[in-house]
Amino acid sequence: MCGFAGILDCDCQTTESALRAIAARMAGTLRHRGPDDAGVWVDAAAGVGLSHRRLSILDLSPAGHQPMVSACGRHVIVFNGEIYNSQELRCELDQVTKGALSFRGHSDTEVMLAAFDHWGVRGAISRMNGMFAFALWDRQERVLYLGRDRLGEKPLYYGWIGRTLLFGSELKALRCHPDFRAEINRDALALFFRHNCIPAPHSIYEGVYKLPPATILAVSVDTAEAATPVPYWSLKDVVERGLVHPFSGSEEDAVEELEALLRDAVKIRMLADVPLGVFLSGGVDSSMVVALMQAQSDRPVRTFSIGSSEPDYNEAKFAGAVAEHLGTEHTELYVTPTEAMAVVPRLPEMYDEPFADSSQIVTFLIARLARQHVTVCLSGDGGDEVFGGYNRHVWNGRVWNSIQWVPRSVRMAAARAICRVPPSRWDELYERLSPLLPRNVRQNQFGYKVHKIARILPAPSPRNMYLALASHWTEADSVVLNAKEPETLLSRADAWPHLLEFSQQMMFLDAATYLPDDILTKVDRATMAVGLEARVPLLDPRVVEFAWRLRSSLKIRNGRGKWILRRLLGKYIPPQLTERPKAGFGIPLDKWLHGPLREWAESLLDAGRLRSEGLLDPRPIRQMWRDLLAGSHAWQYHIWDVLMFQAWCSAQQHSKQELESAIAVAS
Repeated sequence: MCGFAGILDCDCQTTESALRAIAARMAGTLRHRGPDDAGVWVDAAAGVGLSHRRLSILDLSPAGHQPMVSACGRHVIVFNGEIYNSQELRCELDQVTKGALSFRGHSDTEVMLAAFDHWGVRGAISRMNGMFAFALWDRQERVLYLGRDRLGEKPLYYGWIGRTLLFGSELKALRCHPDFRAEINRDALALFFRHNCIPAPHSIYEGVYKLPPATILAVSVDTAEAATPVPYWSLKDVVERGLVHPFSGSEEDAVEELEALLRDAVKIRMLADVPLGVFLSGGVDSSMVVALMQAQSDRPVRTFSIGSSEPDYNEAKFAGAVAEHLGTEHTELYVTPTEAMAVVPRLPEMYDEPFADSSQIVTFLIARLARQHVTVCLSGDGGDEVFGGYNRHVWNGRVWNSIQWVPRSVRMAAARAICRVPPSRWDELYERLSPLLPRNVRQNQFGYKVHKIARILPAPSPRNMYLALASHWTEADSVVLNAKEPETLLSRADAWPHLLEFSQQMMFLDAATYLPDDILTKVDRATMAVGLEARVPLLDPRVVEFAWRLRSSLKIRNGRGKWILRRLLGKYIPPQLTERPKAGFGIPLDKWLHGPLREWAESLLDAGRLRSEGLLDPRPIRQMWRDLLAGSHAWQYHIWDVLMFQAWCSAQQHSKQELESAIAVAS
């Protein structure tokens, strides 16, 4: 796991010393991603500069140093991530070359280079099972390749300054280039307010893009500006192949097949030359990963959990019970609100562009805890998207079937009536009734969820209901001045696979959008901020492809998602330890905004400040803020979007002033 950056001057006007200095400075901004080693490689005649920061995981020797040149000298690579099947690829290369290859060490980077030399970029990448982003310079063809893994675990940004291409693992690497112009993309900002993150291929800056998952960008020096990302794998194709070739075995056969795939997915992610652990929330997904790790380990696995004094947000007691049952070496930390809120000032720099999934705070805290003991941590992320674990997967269809016969005008009136009752009153009512409810259907944040349901009642179709659930600001371009919200996969039904059940359509859309743009971004930045590598076995491509061959009843059954995962987990852990209503990995945001964060929020939401900045319309923002403070509406996540953007703007202004001062001193 590392960070990398680079530059391609297609006109070859940059001197060798300048290329080296720029590339080194770009990588220097990524030191947190790779604190163990640094390297720069330049070819001034070609206009190429590659730089790297290394977090040593496999082959800790100098043989794993990057940038790395292939044995034949044709390719040079900088790479972030892990290729989990590198040993298999190495054996295959030995066979097809009849032992002609000579490896200097045992790093996966060296195997990647040999694979590119032998099979070409597309042929090699199609064989790789891993999480990765890379930049590969082909010295023979004078082509730069940028590539990203199938599900989007590892990030990669790129953008043009004239005929100079900049690229890197995070935006800060591009931003430090002396000619970079940090112009905010208002249209992308509108997407941020809808989704609380900026979906690929967009970024917060004009002319800068995220490389989409499962694509390769090939930039030839001669035809540079015409380069566009080309897919080498498609989740849509996987979904449609699964429909054509469904799993034909029994339910028991399906559970056994999934167990074999997951055991191997976990096993290959346990390979490391450094200490290894796993995040444990006590839910189905993380418990599944821990159980399979412990079953394949000859010593207690290191598990990590974060606890909270807020009962609705405390999963540590559940995690502790799972850890005790499995016999892991468990570490948990109960974090005070003061400690959690101390993370807030770090968020703009950590996430590098506006990002407002409030569970980012807890994710960072558990990553920091784990890093005190290990260098690699496995995570249970991905299970909800792959196996139908979100509440919307289960309930959206049921709600629609119940309300579609009701005239829309009546539904709109019902929604208004529901929202006239403040969330706190709904919470009070629920507190009185909850003792009468079965444990597995009890909910936290009941008032917020009631208001959320009210917002989808007027929807004219299941698709519109889903889009409402997947949105924060539903009229995002009305709050961002002079913006027009771009189309995304969510708004282009013609790009969706042909699925009969909308629950499956939601799973596809969540895996293609919410997973890479929100969940995996959150995990990558939080872990990399402390130099910790996170691995996600539930997103092994073999597991994903198998899951899409399963009929829906193996995922959603009797009003609950992830049926097959629960069935498999029952072989390792008693169901009563993990069966409970789905809870977020969150914080009591509403309470914090009413209390200790209120003064900070007021300063960022000041109407005069918003007007002078000229990006956002203060009127809807101030109205939502007043409603939230009055307790009449549950707008805390909408307000958090605004606060995270405003905090990011403040941090960027401060960074700009520091950079200008440094340039002035240097000159």
